[in-house]
Amino acid sequence: MNAERITAGYLPGLNDDEVQWHVLHFERDGARLAVSVPVLTGAQMQALTARVQAAARQHLHTMRVADIIDVIDRAIARMLDRDDPLRQQAERWLPVVTGYDADMVRLGLTGFFKTFRAPQLRRFVAEDFPNPAVLDSFQPVPKGGAVRAFGPDLLVHSWAGNVPALSLWSMVCGLLVKSASIGKLASAEPLFAGWFARLLAEVHPPLADCLAVVWWSGAGGASGVGAESANVLLNAADTVLAYGGNATLKALRQRLPVTTRFLPHGHKLGFGLIGQSALDTLKAPAVARLAAWDVMRYDQQGCYSPHVFYVERGAAVAPRTFADYLAAELANLQRRFARRSLTLEESATVAKWQQGVEWSDADNQLMGSADAAWNVAYSDSLQPLAPTALYRTIAVVGVDSLDAVLPVVAAQREYLQTAGVAADPETLQRLANLLGAAGVTRISAIGSMSMPEAGWHHDGRFSLLDLVRMTELEQSAEWAAQPLARYAD
Repeated sequence: MNAERITAGYLPGLNDDEVQWHVLHFERDGARLAVSVPVLTGAQMQALTARVQAAARQHLHTMRVADIIDVIDRAIARMLDRDDPLRQQAERWLPVVTGYDADMVRLGLTGFFKTFRAPQLRRFVAEDFPNPAVLDSFQPVPKGGAVRAFGPDLLVHSWAGNVPALSLWSMVCGLLVKSASIGKLASAEPLFAGWFARLLAEVHPPLADCLAVVWWSGAGGASGVGAESANVLLNAADTVLAYGGNATLKALRQRLPVTTRFLPHGHKLGFGLIGQSALDTLKAPAVARLAAWDVMRYDQQGCYSPHVFYVERGAAVAPRTFADYLAAELANLQRRFARRSLTLEESATVAKWQQGVEWSDADNQLMGSADAAWNVAYSDSLQPLAPTALYRTIAVVGVDSLDAVLPVVAAQREYLQTAGVAADPETLQRLANLLGAAGVTRISAIGSMSMPEAGWHHDGRFSLLDLVRMTELEQSAEWAAQPLARYAD
């Protein structure tokens, strides 16, 4: 069977025959796809950068943020319409390039896109700017004078490909702060960013030249295919927003000029806390079902995915029984949303984790056979928060008290992000303060760990506020201007 071909990226001002192309090959369940990604010369990247910046100054800078939200909303409405050809293309090919189950991708896209509708985007902007008009013009401030927020002149995105359409998040952020944007495709998912850029240009043609989507090999681009263009772009950027592994981010940071603002989002550890109040015979199976969804979504590839569930003793349902419930739910989900096929390296990682569980000195028990598409490791004694092998491998730990977990997770402070909690309101409020002090930046319900809300503070930072610089017009300047006015004579 011949492979279908798709041209990826988005290069305003450049014709396909002017660009060299590198082909990435994907295959799944008999479907074969060849994705051509652009390889630019240094001169082409320099011209593209100038074009995008000039277009942003002419068009994007002059739009009100409310109008930008309207454009994004119209584009997202298209992506939510399953009869739209672009949505159909996404549903057809994203499972092939990522290997994820088609139904998982379909549901995941819908849930993800819904967080970018206009009402959610207005809340998103309001999270960082109590007066969103500060993105449009100078606005008065209580201390006197006025202030305005300006986005980067050139925002460069370096995307990871572990979750389909992940690029949408930072693309929207760049639009909302009115930045010229150039994004670097991930080789593991090189499709969505270019599709969305073309869609924006179709929905609102003045945006056509305000952003671009490019590619080079490796996140940092220090060597290999496209290294010259990577060097040009990274030196031109005044802000770089990057996703990926910690080693990759470190290498990228070292390549940037010292004056470049670098906003990295690396690997994190998620975990869950399940209290006695969630463990009666009616509630526990439902909580286990929700926990299984958090493990199943994109095979734990998100930075918010859980690795360990700490389950409190003393309720009608014991932690070991909860682990049984979770194992049964993961088996059910495997029948509905099959785990993607693993590479030899990934399979070896899972096998090593299984072996480590079975050979450990602790009282660990491994549920699921060696060749199962999921595994639950149960321990009856408090265990450190440590990464599993991913790919639906999860640890369940029985504890006498959830409070005992806090010192254990705090030891991983630099890697903490999401904690899922199932507990009564009083316990939730008490734990929230302790978790925040331990370094957790997001607390969600079990079942929502892998579905962040619109406007969440990724890694505890401001999604928009971190991108902008604030320009203050001081009251002293306003006062000094008064005697110089014509009416002052």
